[in-house]
Amino acid sequence: MPRQQTTSYTEEDYYKLPENVRAELIGGQFYNMSAPGRIHQKILMELAGNIREYIKSQNGFCEVYPAPFAVKLFRDEENIVEPDISVICDKNKLTDKGCTGAPDWIIEIVSPSNPGHDYVRKLNLYMDAGVREYWIVNPMEQNILVYFFEDNHFNVRQYTFYDKVKVNIYDGFCLDFSELDLYY
Repeated sequence: MPRQQTTSYTEEDYYKLPENVRAELIGGQFYNMSAPGRIHQKILMELAGNIREYIKSQNGFCEVYPAPFAVKLFRDEENIVEPDISVICDKNKLTDKGCTGAPDWIIEIVSPSNPGHDYVRKLNLYMDAGVREYWIVNPMEQNILVYFFEDNHFNVRQYTFYDKVKVNIYDGFCLDFSELDLYY
């Protein structure tokens, strides 16, 4: 949910926030983030662990970062997000503060308090930034929307927590949600 604001904020303002305040900076506006719940964290850990293990088993060069991890999507000073999971395959994008530029793959786990943030605002932001693949995992509906962006258009597929979900940026990689320990 956005704070009531009349001014535009920048990266400098973002890094001046108190450590106990979680917020994202989108279009110069701060959006507060509530602390994630247990189910959210369980899903995050299962997914991040499985992705990391797959990359490691393939001697891959991509890196997996769970939130909190700052991603500055554009060269501007007005957009810094904290995706639930960021997969970055270009190590030149990694900095001491996080990532500068679009990750190759982002996963967001829907919060019951603000689903529109992931389904609309971040979808458009990630597509504009050049993210190659974006997953929206919805624990309440037990489904996954997979967006694969290429050549100024996108493909979208919907899966359930009982499906094998193809990872588009990796040939041969599927995450079998039925085998993940997601049930609460």
